[in-house]
Amino acid sequence: MLRTITIQESPILGAFATCTENIVLVPLGTPEPVREKIGQFLQANVVETLINGSTIVGSLCRGNSNAVLVPMDSNVRGIEKIDVPVVELPSKLNAIGNVVLANDSAALVHPELNDKSVETIEKALNVDVKRGTIGGAKTVGMAGVATNKGLLVNPRATSTELEMLEKLFDLPVDIGTSNYGTQMVGSGLIANSKGYVAGSKTTGHELGRIEDALDLLE
Repeated sequence: MLRTITIQESPILGAFATCTENIVLVPLGTPEPVREKIGQFLQANVVETLINGSTIVGSLCRGNSNAVLVPMDSNVRGIEKIDVPVVELPSKLNAIGNVVLANDSAALVHPELNDKSVETIEKALNVDVKRGTIGGAKTVGMAGVATNKGLLVNPRATSTELEMLEKLFDLPVDIGTSNYGTQMVGSGLIANSKGYVAGSKTTGHELGRIEDALDLLE
């Protein structure tokens, strides 16, 4: 079955949805067939939510098996269905999904994230945190995808950045795109260690690269 979809009629999945090993957060009103497909591919519980009334759930939050980070003073719809703590991040950079790349052991964050925010991420997600860029992009959450099995990042990533990522996450790191050449690969892909789903414009070649990099070959 082809692992490509749209959310809100958009292939930019990373803006609208995010996932951990156990849950997928999607915008309220996502059609049931789409929710079922996502849940099947990621083998995770799909939770419909809005954050401060917004459908760009993937841009506004980031989580792992220990917690979900949201902007300060957030109103999170359906918060009771999220089975881990929901923690507010004290930062003016409130598009948390854009500025944090994380799995269950590490996180790379926007280079301008303040010390209090870094400490909050370390404690809430229980991970090692480092500031940095991917391909020169500060929006590291959209410049890559990290699971507990591997990372796929912006093809413009430098050898220094790739080396830093491999050391921080202690996992293999590969480069690739989504949605027919989009270099901010995380904008068109959500994944965990059990599966993935990509934006509808993602090509067969890109899907193969995703499966290989994230060790998801069946």
